[in-house]
Amino acid sequence: SFCRVVDDCVDEADGGGEAGLDHWLAEIDRCYGGAPDTELGRELAETVSRFAVPRSALEDIVAGCRMDLNRNRYETFADLRVYCERVASAVGLASIEIFGYSNPGTREYAVELGLALQLTNILRDVASDAARDRLYLPLEDLARFGVAEDEVLEPGSPRRPEIGKLLAFEADRACGHYGAAAERLPAEDRRSMMAAEIMGAIYRELLEALARRGYPLGGDRVRLGRPRRAWIALRTAARVYGGA
Repeated sequence: SFCRVVDDCVDEADGGGEAGLDHWLAEIDRCYGGAPDTELGRELAETVSRFAVPRSALEDIVAGCRMDLNRNRYETFADLRVYCERVASAVGLASIEIFGYSNPGTREYAVELGLALQLTNILRDVASDAARDRLYLPLEDLARFGVAEDEVLEPGSPRRPEIGKLLAFEADRACGHYGAAAERLPAEDRRSMMAAEIMGAIYRELLEALARRGYPLGGDRVRLGRPRRAWIALRTAARVYGGA
């Protein structure tokens, strides 16, 4: 709920923008001080009193959303990675404290999985982001494949093969982070990371669905149906508990 309300500060007309983000940044401070002002803040304060959720993770989430107010292009992947770590990896670093883990290496898993999930989101949401004049594909990658911004933001003319190559390149990058996450998850913490593993499996399947559809830049948003998601969850649980 905290992540949603902070994101809404940026994406919703009545979200409050900078002032809304400033309010929630101050509320984080009040939560850790034991004197929150809001009902959500009181729930969050209870959570951070029970679990070792790092304040820096919550502050990073706010900082990442603030980037959406002040920046709509990323020159390099290094620049984009900062954004992804704030809006996604930080959520993972907060969540694993609730899931519970014994090996500090699980924090590296959370960072890598967050990167993979956010890169998948970026590929899925190119069109909806374009409607807000946001382009999360690094400009250095557009230049590498000879793709102009308007070919991605306003696709209307026949699609050139270079666009597909660009999007496949970004998908390969996401796959690399899924693989890195799998490599960094310590065996002793696999079961406690069940929820994260299920989410990772669903999003990886979503990435594969995007690939099968040729990474569409418009039309209906690519989704996985509820039965499919349920099957992936059951399959993942069986894999985790089976040790495969």
